[in-house]
Amino acid sequence: MMTRHDFLRRSACGFGLAALQSLLAGPHHAARAKRVIFLFMQGGPSQMDLFDYKPALEQRHSQPFSLALPKNYEAPGIRGTRFFGPIGKFVRRGQRGMLISEMLPHLGGAVDDICFLHGMHADSEAHAPAIRQLHTGHSVQVRPSMGSWVLYGLGTENRNLPGFITICPALGGDGGTPQLYGSGFLPASYQGTPLGRTGKAKDARFGYLGDPTRTPDDQRRQLDFLAAVNRHDAHRAGAEAELDARVASFELAFRMQMEAPTVLDLDRETDVTKALYGIGEKETDDFGRQCLMARRLVEAGVRFVQITDGGWDHHGKLRDSLPVRCKAVDKPIAGLLADLKGRGLLDDTLLLWGGEFGRTPFDQDLSQGKAPASDRGREHNPRGFTMFLAGGGVKPGIAHGATDEFGWEAVEGKVHIHDLHATMLHQLGLDHERLTYRYTGRDFRLTDVFGRVVKEILL
Repeated sequence: MMTRHDFLRRSACGFGLAALQSLLAGPHHAARAKRVIFLFMQGGPSQMDLFDYKPALEQRHSQPFSLALPKNYEAPGIRGTRFFGPIGKFVRRGQRGMLISEMLPHLGGAVDDICFLHGMHADSEAHAPAIRQLHTGHSVQVRPSMGSWVLYGLGTENRNLPGFITICPALGGDGGTPQLYGSGFLPASYQGTPLGRTGKAKDARFGYLGDPTRTPDDQRRQLDFLAAVNRHDAHRAGAEAELDARVASFELAFRMQMEAPTVLDLDRETDVTKALYGIGEKETDDFGRQCLMARRLVEAGVRFVQITDGGWDHHGKLRDSLPVRCKAVDKPIAGLLADLKGRGLLDDTLLLWGGEFGRTPFDQDLSQGKAPASDRGREHNPRGFTMFLAGGGVKPGIAHGATDEFGWEAVEGKVHIHDLHATMLHQLGLDHERLTYRYTGRDFRLTDVFGRVVKEILL
């Protein structure tokens, strides 16, 4: 008797195991979203300075911090810490008068399309495990990234482009690793395709698409020969997922030669559209290009697009550094929301913004008293922070959940990273408990053995 898995392994008739599985993929229920854009703010944005206004924190600024810290809590520069109020003013924006920092004026104009999650919480205070949990659902083990799970569950909408693309990924430093867009134990064809390098969006191109020394006909014959050799080997010894994925990548690169350069050609956009994203302006050009590329990619049928913006780890000089980061992303993100909405894409595109954790309501002095108080920052805080969603069947213009009066810990409408993943998958038509992959004798899933769909925020 031949099992289904054996059948898939041996049926390498012109396409590999992973390709056949993608043809069999599909939603578990009616979907509200078809695709995801994930805007990852690496380092941990300070929620009480941007979205989560706390009058009590402002009133007690510079007073000794009186809340109990967790047992064995250790971090440099937190001895004798004091309450640290928001560094800028908050203003009311939108139909419901939502409070948002004046450092985000463009995003403030888009609050009626945004769903804020003020009760987020995670498990780790360290960058690497927290970033890994946000991207893969597990803080320690190497697991498939959420983009890979989405592609595995739904397949691709465009055969001529990768289904999962990460734009200008951060490599090196705290948590910067290909695991954040890797496929883990899923077949290699589900891993993300990196596009460009950090800070170099203007030069972002897909590499190694073609061979300038061979004509398209020669390339086609070469690929057909490789496929024939692979089929022969698969019938003799069984298919190999990594080999299938490599051959599939050659095929994809061949097909991409015509479509990919066009998709990434931002000069095809009008000056008005480029200005909407802040392209051409010193502070916003790089991130604006990434956001516009994301819109063009999802419009072309890419299932999951990820953008990483670093520099949000403000242990010191918060007053100087945070406004710079806000300036870099504010206009591009608001432009992306407006562009998606204007093109009718926001209804079925889920946009997710956030970092791996938030920051503390007390200050941090890495100088140990040598620098002025104005140079202080905030320590990591996974107990309560803010992320936001937009589009994709999520209620617009609302704030869900809350932290305590100082922004230290989530106390209402709590949403764990597992819940966020479960909700994202649900909107894509995937049941997080049914989207599994058997590996080493166990059925794994993105949400591990946790997670609930946050139905309170869904239309």
